[in-house]
Amino acid sequence: MAVENSPARIGKSVVICGEVKGSEDLIVDGRVEGTVNLSDSRLTIGPNANVAADLSAKDVLIMGRVQGNVIASGRVELRSGCVVEGDIRALRLAVEDNAVFRGKVDLTQAVAKAPENAIAPHTGGIF
Repeated sequence: MAVENSPARIGKSVVICGEVKGSEDLIVDGRVEGTVNLSDSRLTIGPNANVAADLSAKDVLIMGRVQGNVIASGRVELRSGCVVEGDIRALRLAVEDNAVFRGKVDLTQAVAKAPENAIAPHTGGIF
């Protein structure tokens, strides 16, 4: 029996090459090559997943293998045993022991970052 609020699932025998888009939560346990874009939803990369794609979602939970950049408007969570090769940009990042990560991290505080040159000069006084 299907539950209406349960996330969509890509099973471990499924291979997708191309672009995955959606507006509901998604669990990937198979192979995805290309891009995954779930701007207002949660993306879960399961422990059996092997993903070679750039990921973009509200929240991203990674338990499997990912090669590609990860962008989240909320939180990225790297669970024990996962392997991530790529850059991460998010508001929050959680990394468990025994998670493998190779890349850069940018923990942005807002969607649109002000340019670094736009900082007002200090004119004295107390901050």
